Amino acid sequence: MHYLYVFLAGALIGMFTITGMAGSYGRMLMKVARFNQLRTEKDALKQRANTLEQVAKEKELQAASLSSLAGEVSQLYGLKSQPIIESAAAPSTDQQFARSLDRFHELRNSAMNGTPINLFGLNRGESFADWLNLAASPSLWPVEGRVTGSFGERIDPFNGEGAFHNGVDISTGYGEPVRAPADGTVAYADTMNGYGRVIILEHSHGISTRYGHLSGFAVTEGQVLRRGEVLGYVGRSGRSTGPHLHYEVRINDTPVNPHRYLRTTTHSSISEGSD
Repeated sequence: MHYLYVFLAGALIGMFTITGMAGSYGRMLMKVARFNQLRTEKDALKQRANTLEQVAKEKELQAASLSSLAGEVSQLYGLKSQPIIESAAAPSTDQQFARSLDRFHELRNSAMNGTPINLFGLNRGESFADWLNLAASPSLWPVEGRVTGSFGERIDPFNGEGAFHNGVDISTGYGEPVRAPADGTVAYADTMNGYGRVIILEHSHGISTRYGHLSGFAVTEGQVLRRGEVLGYVGRSGRSTGPHLHYEVRINDTPVNPHRYLRTTTHSSISEGSD
C-alpha cells in the first residue's frame, strides 16, 4: 500500500506537471501568434506612413512648381516683375561674390572680343544683369523637335488620370544627340524609376536640368560639360510611350517651367556664331 500511495502521488504530480507544461506551451504559442500579428501590422503601418510621406513630398513639390508657374503668369500679364534668376542679382556670401566677379570678367572679356549678345537670346535695351542671368541659365534647347507634353497638370497617358508633369516632352528621332543647354557638371547618370536612363546636370545658382528616357549616355558622373556638348541620346527607356526627351529645369530641386529658359536652338546658335 505504501508503494501504491507513492506511485499514485508521483502519477498525480507528473500529470499536473505535464498539464502545466502543455498550458505554458499553449500560452507561448498564443503570444508568438499575437507577436507575429503585431509585427505584421507594424510593417504595414510603416509602409503606409512611408507612402503618405512620399505623397506629401510630391504635393509640396507640385505646390512649389505651381507657385512658380503662377509667378510666370503674373509676370506675363504685367502684375509683377521677376528676374530670371533671383539669386544672381545679390550674392549673399563672399564666395558667391567672388564667383560672380569672375563670371563678370569672363563675360566682359567675351564682349570685348566681339561675342554676340544675342547668343543668349537678348534683345536691345536689356540690361547687363539680364545678360549675366541668361549666360548662366540653360537657354539652349537640348534637342530640336515638337513639344508633345507641357509643364504642369495633364492627363497621365498610362492610367488616364490627372497628374503633374515636372517638365516638357520633346518629340524627336530615336538616337538624336542631346546637348547641354548651359555649362554644368554631371551629377547623375544612371537609371531612375519612371525616367529610365536619366542624366542630371548641375548648373550655377542652384539650377539643375534632367534628361529622361535616354537610349544611352555620352558622359559619366563628375564630368564637366560646356554649353552645346552632347551628353546622351534620345530613347524610350523607362515609362515612355515612344521616342522623346523628357526635359526638366529645377531651381533648388523644385521643378519650374522650362519654357522660360528655352530661347536658342542648336541651329540658330551655330548660325549666329558663324556670322
